[in-house]
Amino acid sequence: MPSRLLRIYSHLAAAAVLSLLPQITTAQQGPYHVADHWTIGGEGGWDYLLADGPAHRLYIAHNSRVEAVDTQTGKPVGAVTGMKSTHGIALDPNGKTGYISDGAGNAVVVFDRATLEKLATIAAGTNPDGILYEPFTRTVWAFNGRSRNVSVIDPVTRTVVTTIPLPGKPEFPVADGKGTVFVNIEDKNSIARLDAKTRQVVTVWPLAGCESPSGLAFDHAGQRLFSVCDGGKMAVTSAVTGKSLATPAIGGSPDAAGYDAKHKLAFSSNGGDATLSVVDASGTSYPTIQSLKTEKGARTMTLDPVTGKIYLAYAQYGPAPAPTASSPRPRPAIIPGSFSILVVSR
Repeated sequence: MPSRLLRIYSHLAAAAVLSLLPQITTAQQGPYHVADHWTIGGEGGWDYLLADGPAHRLYIAHNSRVEAVDTQTGKPVGAVTGMKSTHGIALDPNGKTGYISDGAGNAVVVFDRATLEKLATIAAGTNPDGILYEPFTRTVWAFNGRSRNVSVIDPVTRTVVTTIPLPGKPEFPVADGKGTVFVNIEDKNSIARLDAKTRQVVTVWPLAGCESPSGLAFDHAGQRLFSVCDGGKMAVTSAVTGKSLATPAIGGSPDAAGYDAKHKLAFSSNGGDATLSVVDASGTSYPTIQSLKTEKGARTMTLDPVTGKIYLAYAQYGPAPAPTASSPRPRPAIIPGSFSILVVSR
């Protein structure tokens, strides 16, 4: 080939590669980025978070208390205190009250959202963990991990009206708003579907390719469930038939899930490799479009449906203590005062 033609082809090839670079870079970076870090402080571990978008508030189950943070400033505004080991938070649509599962206390705590004062303590099953407000029957459901059942609470009388046995250890629950409740059954690799009206388990669906499902998110419009599983998989399931739709790849040791209805994206917060997985749920192929680096220990998250922002909890850790016969793999201790919130935005 003449040298002049070779130079022309070389220039064209280089131009073609350069034209693709912005697309390649965008695909690698993805639509999300870390926007902020908020230092909350305090000591001990944490569990689930819940964003109250209209009130610009973030609730965080943090050791024996639930922190309340102003999402416009990133500053703590107070806390619900006096509990043993908090896990989940649920909100009444009346805008006035909230509910906390106190695992070690075997109780559900009712609190005033304006003052953050405790209003009542209701005895539940053993180790209540996941919790939700079921809008169709206007009841509160606390899922008890060790007794493997559900305490259904009347928020008016603040009493347990029934206890529903479950086929295994429950993890995170969701409600469809029309009288159906779904919950991951961690030790059975399945999802239980419950009827809130009859207060019974209707069916149990196996989750193919899913080990130890924890976090669960729901797509109301598309009637899809998103379970995050060990082994680096997200199980996408039809909420109508229980059919497995896909198992996209996610990060290691996930704990929480989320779904953005506006952008049709599913999320998994992964404590094992400190990432946030973003899955495109707009079609039938469910590609993982981003693996955003977060922080060590950032395993739980919540999505604000108003702003689309994602909040993850994490802390700094000291060195791990020396192994012993009784503790061959000791965990490093959390550095006091380092507890923080990571803010992720588009």
